[in-house]
Amino acid sequence: MKKPKTPAEIPEIRSGQSIELLKELHILTRDGKLNQDTRRKLKQVYHLYQFIEPLLADAQNLADHGAGKSYLGFILYDLFFKSRENGHIYGIETRKELVEKSRDLAARLGFTRMSFLDITVEESTHSSALPAQIDVVTALHACNTATDDAIRFALTKKAKHIVLVPCCQAEVAAAMRGGKNAALAKTPLAELWRHPIHTRELGSHLTNVLRCLLLESHGYQVTVTELVGWEHSMKNELIIAKKMPEKAGRPQEIARERAAAILREFSIEALAPRFTY
Repeated sequence: MKKPKTPAEIPEIRSGQSIELLKELHILTRDGKLNQDTRRKLKQVYHLYQFIEPLLADAQNLADHGAGKSYLGFILYDLFFKSRENGHIYGIETRKELVEKSRDLAARLGFTRMSFLDITVEESTHSSALPAQIDVVTALHACNTATDDAIRFALTKKAKHIVLVPCCQAEVAAAMRGGKNAALAKTPLAELWRHPIHTRELGSHLTNVLRCLLLESHGYQVTVTELVGWEHSMKNELIIAKKMPEKAGRPQEIARERAAAILREFSIEALAPRFTY
């Protein structure tokens, strides 16, 4: 019988990576091989890591909201924190069974500086299990308002860096539907969201625009790009925010004013508490 290849014989895998972890994440098959699908998944993992790695240079900790199976946290620990003497990753997830599985896997891998908390975002903001400041906050594929909750957590914890991949955004679209008749009477621009499919797509886009303005109003420099090729996922927008030196002034005020103006223009002022605090 032919022996499975060792990591050194698989050029796509980086030196020092945990093979057991890659199997647990279904990037490697149980016999330690890469097929076409898993090779594509590995490429996506490294692509995401390239965005986040530069943010970790001065980071002592990272909190991953809506962690699920803590896919991201484990990869970051394996590729970056494992070789350092310090640094801690916190996975925050409300589903207790996933938290318990992550704890078990971390113990088996010897990833001692990983913690998993089965608490809500609101609870995590005040939990004594987390430090007063979190350097990097991530929220990947956090559905609907979960991304906004992660942003509020990051602002409360004075995060240096925030990395978001939003998903399934319905709140703004629902508010736009509710005010559609008033908007149609006020401006021809309401034709942009008269049809339900346009309401959904424009609502999703507006949500991320408002999130970016919120972050800018709190002194962050924001970059928006795509995470992977559109052929892999339509939920593909990657928002990276970097806290700039304290310099309150006109740029932050302009961001807040523009967010308020957008809410008025689209007749969704009721959402101001979420996007203009």
